[in-house]
Amino acid sequence: MVLLNSMDELLSHIKEVQQDVIQLSSESLLMISNFIEKNGLEVDNDVATALQYQDIISQQLNATIEAINSVQSSMDRFSHSYQMDENLVVESMKKFQDKLSVVLCEAKDKKSRFSGKFANGDAQTDEIEFF
Repeated sequence: MVLLNSMDELLSHIKEVQQDVIQLSSESLLMISNFIEKNGLEVDNDVATALQYQDIISQQLNATIEAINSVQSSMDRFSHSYQMDENLVVESMKKFQDKLSVVLCEAKDKKSRFSGKFANGDAQTDEIEFF
């Protein structure tokens, strides 16, 4: 799970950086638009294309953030399922261990009773239950 936690932290960092870049791009577009408007400049095709490129870059960064969110969601579901399965395995093993302990105690008790009867010499008269 350490690996998944490290991957989650890395993906979260990447998302934060991309969100910062989107914010910077948005602020940049606003500054450029204000500059053009304030100075009464006319936007030619090259400037319009450059502004569209900035918008496209922001859209692509948003798409990457959505993909990261999807991966993180899948990792969270896997991690939760793994922990539930792991807990179930641990619980099952504990129950199994408890049952084996009871069986072992019963086997030792039967051996002890057998040894006592054998030592007393009355093993031939009583029925002995073997494990």
